[in-house]
Amino acid sequence: MPDMSKYPYAEIEQKWQRFWEENSSFKVEEDPSFPKEKRRYVLDMFPYPSGSGLHVGHPEGYTATDIYCRFLRMRGFNVLHPMGFDSFGLPAENYAIQTGTHPKITTERNIDHFRTQIKSLGFSYDWDREISTHSEDYYRWTQWIFLKLFEQGLAYEAETPINWCSSCLTGLANEEVKDGKCERCGQLVERRNIRQWILKITSYADRLLEDLDTLDWSESIKTMQRNWIGRSEGANVHFQIDGHLESLEVYTTRPDTLFGATYMVMAPEHPYVEKITTDKHRPAVEAYLEQARLKSDLERTDLAKDKTGVFTGAFAVNPVNGEKIPIWISDYILISYGTGAIMAVPAHDQRDWEFAKKFDLPIIEVLKGGTIEDEAFTGDGPHVNSSFLDGMGKEEAIESIIEWLEERKLGQRAVNYKLRDWVFSRQRYWGEPIPLVHCPTCGIVPVPEDQLPLKLPEVDSYEPSGTGESPLAKIHEWVNTSCPKCGGPGRRETNTMPQWAGSCWYYLRYLDPRNGSSLADRRKIDYWMPVDLYVGGAEHAVLHLLYARFWHKVLYDIGVVGDVEPFKRLVNQGMITSFAYQRPDKTLVPTDEVEEPETDSFVEKGTGTPLTQVIAKMSKSLKNVINPDDIIRDFGADSMRVYEMFMGPLQVSKPWSTSGISGVHRFLDRVWRLFDRELVDREPPEELKRVLHKTIKKVTGDTDSLEFNTAIAQMMIFVNEVFKEETLNRQLIEPFVLLLSPYAPHLAEELWERLGHEPLAGRQNWPDYDEELTRDEMINLVFQINGKVRAKVEANADISPEEMKEAALNHPRIKELTAGRQIRKIIPVPGKLVNIVVS
Repeated sequence: MPDMSKYPYAEIEQKWQRFWEENSSFKVEEDPSFPKEKRRYVLDMFPYPSGSGLHVGHPEGYTATDIYCRFLRMRGFNVLHPMGFDSFGLPAENYAIQTGTHPKITTERNIDHFRTQIKSLGFSYDWDREISTHSEDYYRWTQWIFLKLFEQGLAYEAETPINWCSSCLTGLANEEVKDGKCERCGQLVERRNIRQWILKITSYADRLLEDLDTLDWSESIKTMQRNWIGRSEGANVHFQIDGHLESLEVYTTRPDTLFGATYMVMAPEHPYVEKITTDKHRPAVEAYLEQARLKSDLERTDLAKDKTGVFTGAFAVNPVNGEKIPIWISDYILISYGTGAIMAVPAHDQRDWEFAKKFDLPIIEVLKGGTIEDEAFTGDGPHVNSSFLDGMGKEEAIESIIEWLEERKLGQRAVNYKLRDWVFSRQRYWGEPIPLVHCPTCGIVPVPEDQLPLKLPEVDSYEPSGTGESPLAKIHEWVNTSCPKCGGPGRRETNTMPQWAGSCWYYLRYLDPRNGSSLADRRKIDYWMPVDLYVGGAEHAVLHLLYARFWHKVLYDIGVVGDVEPFKRLVNQGMITSFAYQRPDKTLVPTDEVEEPETDSFVEKGTGTPLTQVIAKMSKSLKNVINPDDIIRDFGADSMRVYEMFMGPLQVSKPWSTSGISGVHRFLDRVWRLFDRELVDREPPEELKRVLHKTIKKVTGDTDSLEFNTAIAQMMIFVNEVFKEETLNRQLIEPFVLLLSPYAPHLAEELWERLGHEPLAGRQNWPDYDEELTRDEMINLVFQINGKVRAKVEANADISPEEMKEAALNHPRIKELTAGRQIRKIIPVPGKLVNIVVS
């Protein structure tokens, strides 16, 4: 048990949390007296309220945004800082299936727990704006947005293949399939075509790409988005199937390599498979198709896996030379990507090369510059074995072959995207009902807006239907309805929306969460949007951000919002990890199965297997999750807040350390103990004034740039210096308490009150600093020769560049080392160094 603090943190934190709540201290209004440049919308990626509650990794981003928001308020900004819950989703439904408890009950119980945990850390959220995506007054507007997508022709129905678990009787996301098996029950999955609703995100692909350049996001996140969208330019090429009227269309970025295409490959789900497979090869093809049905898309596209395939018996005609080339089927081709078929150029594509080697298919070199015996040559060089393209470089050859194909109507220039339209529906109960009615006379008819929300019906069973439809399909009194258009009999859509739907637009509902006539008042949207700072985990770097940007652009196009992008600046916090234990074979062992003998080496209980301590992601299975409730109980919320920011840069992953939080706790205890001294109000010593003003400058700059760890380090330096004094100087401590306020708000509020002030410290003006007092009187100068340090001296802080040069040339060591050598250049770096370049 750690040594408990000398200051009563539990009492103080409860006191000020109660004060903030009773006084609505962080409630914010759209005050027109704040100009646009003095408004900030700071947003956290809202949590899914799981049954296990928060672990210490969750509040890292929340703490960062809270410090930043408190800092902004003290600098005169009107700050919107809301919190809510992403509360639809699969885990609650699975729990309902297991226990018979309604998902709404477990979800709202979890929300209550999460809210209590979040409030215990003293975050300055405007709780009056809290939203939950499962509430009817929220998902009414999620349904409204879907209807707008439908009206715009951006939502359509189609049959698409999904992962199907015959045990759970439901479809699975790729992420729910491990080694070809259902993650929950272990049953082998298969591919099955299911009726789905799909959103036409590809219509916005170019805008989603182009507008990335306007955003203050890290280049790594932008690159991930660009790669996911995957825009490329090339050609669609038509290969006539020998003996059939049909032709196979493929998209390629390298039509100039057509002379090297020696075979073709189709996805197992390609509609031509049945038609072109010969009787001789049909048994082998059908057996292969059955195997492919048992694999997820992730397994099929694993570049490291062994290539598999089967020959259809059919041939296609290469349009550039009339050669007949075999058509194969392989599961590494997905029907959902491109046209579901490729031309294979094994000499210049490693995947095609490996496939050709395995099945003894021809390999023809068409680009000169490498050897193709041991691997494909994937570089570029002059064309060979390519008829009229011989000798051409890449760009010239591509243009020439596209013109040639277009003249003969054998192909055409094309732009392609890796991005696929978004499969939007789920065969689940716990999600937003899709507000459509299927009418045998009128077709698919939207539910009228004045009848929204279309509410989820109460059910006794959440078991999947077993037919590929959601459990809603079994509720006949809900499914059977009248057509909104003709009044005849109709059937409601039984698929529900994915969890992504509610998180696509939640940032807008925070602006006006109780509005019953629109998703948000346009004046409030214009007052706050776009989001100035968005902080969350990197796991949402692609899909959530892409989907939210897509919906926002649709809302922009129909005049609901006034900005083309929702999130101006994005920051991904690093992961907080924990210790785990690893066997020699690299498998991890739960912490409760580890013992530490007197030798200080770790071994596995029962087996004595030696274990190595490693850093790993926190997980329930490894039992290495740190509960924030325990940390708050033992150290206090302020200690946890300050420690999580002191661990290292916000965007870097770092391991949790109990000794680390103990050190931070001692720092805050030291601040508390300063107030045991006599408080005096007189001019402080010059040196301490300098330390204070350097601290104000450092904390101001670092907090503004989210470099919280170095701001805290500077505050520690200040406390160490002030602690040496026998009395406590008001002129020093009052500004410091205000600096501390965003970081340790409970402690700062208590100290501010002890200094004789009315609450709140967090509403005071941020301290100013005197630039003159931040400058050192003396500095250390470094003298270099050709970049190598040769001498160091102490100099006045205001030394000029010319004086720096003179001091360097007159230094005895520099004179000695430059004697007899030609000085070519002298480069002073003001306040730091002089580099002398000699020959």
